Amino acid sequence: MHLNQKYRLYSILLIAPSVLAILVFVYGFIAFTGVASFINWTKMKIDFTFVGFNNYIRLFQTERFLIDLRNTLTFTVLFLLITIVIGLLLAILVDQNIKGESLFRNIFLFPMAFSFIVTGVVWRWLLAPGNEITGALGVNLIFEKIGLGFLANGWYTDPRIGIRAVVIAAVWQYAGYIMALYLAGIRGIPVEIVEAARVDGASEINVYRHIILPLVRPITLSAVIILGHISLKIFDLVVSMTGPGTGFSTDVPAFFMYDTTFRGNRFAEGSAIAIILLLLVAILVVPYLINSSKVEVER
Repeated sequence: MHLNQKYRLYSILLIAPSVLAILVFVYGFIAFTGVASFINWTKMKIDFTFVGFNNYIRLFQTERFLIDLRNTLTFTVLFLLITIVIGLLLAILVDQNIKGESLFRNIFLFPMAFSFIVTGVVWRWLLAPGNEITGALGVNLIFEKIGLGFLANGWYTDPRIGIRAVVIAAVWQYAGYIMALYLAGIRGIPVEIVEAARVDGASEINVYRHIILPLVRPITLSAVIILGHISLKIFDLVVSMTGPGTGFSTDVPAFFMYDTTFRGNRFAEGSAIAIILLLLVAILVVPYLINSSKVEVER
């Protein structure tokens, strides 16, 4: 056997177990979930009676699911905008060659060391509104001590705020990560381009507006994809921090799927929710992957 063919065979044999595992435990289970969403599986015992799109129609007639979709939209928009803006501003500030730069980078990145479960528990304590017996707690207590008691509110216990309180915790965890992405992008820009603009009389604001920000646009796109798919399938942060909330004000589709499938034993309906989540993520991620493939081919 030719040496190259031998190495080719070894390579195939090496990756074969991983490929097989992915086919079975990822794509195989996705296919099974898709099939389950079209059958009448409402008890522990599986029922393969085909019901078409009835499970999907029932979902969109369920008030809780419609509230969950609205919460997801609110969470996604706020999470993306606030995290990207704060991450970019932090990157710009850290890029000014300030003293103790490495210390600030580590402080901003530190929340990424926690899981969403830990973050949810911590922010559940911080945003606990308190009551007449305990008095103000957490952030409300801080507001009270510094004379800003009028800012105190019910946070995640208030249906008017609801999912926005969860956004605060999510932004705290991911803003430092986005900062690191932007900082790497900014420092990857050739110094000659920036210095040439400054020599021509461009102010620092114009340098960032017309040179740096357009050049880090691919970083922004990557950040949108990363944060977007996290927000669409958010689950653990909600579970540990708020649960479904008052009037489902902090409920999300992933939590509804958990309730429906493993507490209600309505496996077909839970599978339908999972497929809808998969489609939402695919709408966000697939165009990005296609565009990335085209760019690689052009190179």
